[in-house]
Amino acid sequence: MIGRLKGTLVSKQPPWLIVDVGGVGYELQAPMSTLFDLPETGREVALFTHYAVKEDTVALYGFLRESERALFRNLQRVTGIGAKIALAVLSGASVDEFARLVHAGDIAALTRIPGIGKKTAERIVVELRDRVAADALSMPGIGLDGAVSKDPQAEATVALQQLGYKPAEVARLVKESAQPGDSAETIIRKALKLALR
Repeated sequence: MIGRLKGTLVSKQPPWLIVDVGGVGYELQAPMSTLFDLPETGREVALFTHYAVKEDTVALYGFLRESERALFRNLQRVTGIGAKIALAVLSGASVDEFARLVHAGDIAALTRIPGIGKKTAERIVVELRDRVAADALSMPGIGLDGAVSKDPQAEATVALQQLGYKPAEVARLVKESAQPGDSAETIIRKALKLALR
């Protein structure tokens, strides 16, 4: 089992990133909460990991904070939630914000996260109300200060679609969120906040 990786960040293409550890490139999926706070490529990074083995696949997930990994694992204990939805939850809300939604029983806000319907949201509230309190330890990060890509709106569009948002919803979110000079990370962050309103 792989619990932590420390190495050089080679690539980040939401939701994927590659970390070189001693000449071996580990490909991981990460939530936007982690991707926002990663250093620029070529810099050293340390990630908590979750190693998942299924019948036909092996996957590695990376998190900057232990609280994110704990929530990712707790979410998958809820019936009907797999890794993809757990990543979408962490991409759409910080650990603290998610804990507040669960404790408030805010079903409406939870159903705005891709892949979560009313019944799943209700199960989350019932099954995780006690568990998320222990995991809500960190405040959301301030985000990346990386360079603006050649087409940040296109990059943000692809990332949001990979998180499970429908193309029409993505187009609306990007249009309402993007400002001249915004990086892809900034547009994604604004879009995810807008989606939860």
